[in-house]
Amino acid sequence: MKLKKKVLSVSLSGMMALGAVTAVALPAGAVGNGPSAGNGSVQTSILYTYESLVDYLKTQDAKQEAMELEVIGQTVKGRDIHMAKYISNPENPTVLFLTQQHGNEQLTTEGALEFIKHLGTGKTSGVLDNVNILVIPMLNADGAMGDVDFSLEDYHADGDRHLTRYNANEVDLNREHDKDTSEMEPEARALHENVFQKYDIDYMIDLHHQGTLSETEGELVSGSILYPTNENVKPEVLEGSKKLRAVVYNALEDTGWGHIGKYRGGEGANIGRNGAAVRYDISTLLFEMRGMSDHYYEPYALGQKSNGYLIKQTITTLDATVRAIADDSIETMDTSFWDTLPEQTNRQSEEADE
Repeated sequence: MKLKKKVLSVSLSGMMALGAVTAVALPAGAVGNGPSAGNGSVQTSILYTYESLVDYLKTQDAKQEAMELEVIGQTVKGRDIHMAKYISNPENPTVLFLTQQHGNEQLTTEGALEFIKHLGTGKTSGVLDNVNILVIPMLNADGAMGDVDFSLEDYHADGDRHLTRYNANEVDLNREHDKDTSEMEPEARALHENVFQKYDIDYMIDLHHQGTLSETEGELVSGSILYPTNENVKPEVLEGSKKLRAVVYNALEDTGWGHIGKYRGGEGANIGRNGAAVRYDISTLLFEMRGMSDHYYEPYALGQKSNGYLIKQTITTLDATVRAIADDSIETMDTSFWDTLPEQTNRQSEEADE
């Protein structure tokens, strides 16, 4: 048995209770409509690289008694794909948080790493006793590092690298989920064979980013959400998905700066939220945060002044979710708001697909 020494990190984020994530600083323009597109330059050098992410995870693994770090597979370029696991009782409900199927959508990963740190602060022991948590914080590491077999010369971000939606083979990993696993790209195959098929997962939030100009009722959204929409999803799985969405919506709308719309997404089983629900009966939620870390279309990228606002939104989402599952309050969620939640529209051009 590997012994771990439990160490509390003395830092701003380490001093934050999981339920008190307001300590993350927000830019002045992040309230209400959120920061404007192009508010600050896009600097990829301030984001975690794959190497620094792995170092961070290994450090947290050494500090946290409850955490176990697992390699679930490799990318096209041979990078290990890591998953942080918190499994106290196999009979507990299990939630999976997945980030960076698209490599240029990284601020959700930054938030997921902060969330992992919070799980080791000692303020969540009751939560971890009642829910199992799986976190895959960078599925598409090759795309996140710009280590791909196609040109990124048209991408806009500054810094030490570009980040792209696709994996090294220029394949969208979020369109792989209806294939036989033997035909999938390596990253998607690892997710299916070594996570979906290995663990009894009840809930999943698939975290993405969209463009910057989506709105409802004349106000820019901070993000948008959607349940699985494939016709083959079982009614009870769909209902669980809608309850999951209610947890997230209630947590963010009450902040005063979060403004959530309904995403306009496809019905294909090849899309992650649909494929996981159809194939494995997992209640899923797509969350599209506002703005991307890099893109070949400039209005899709938000500058670094938006980082705190989007990272905070991720942490709040993950925190509210695990608490609602742990205390079973998710079962009492009122899902009727879905009937009136406005579907987002776009002020300019179309957003990239989920």
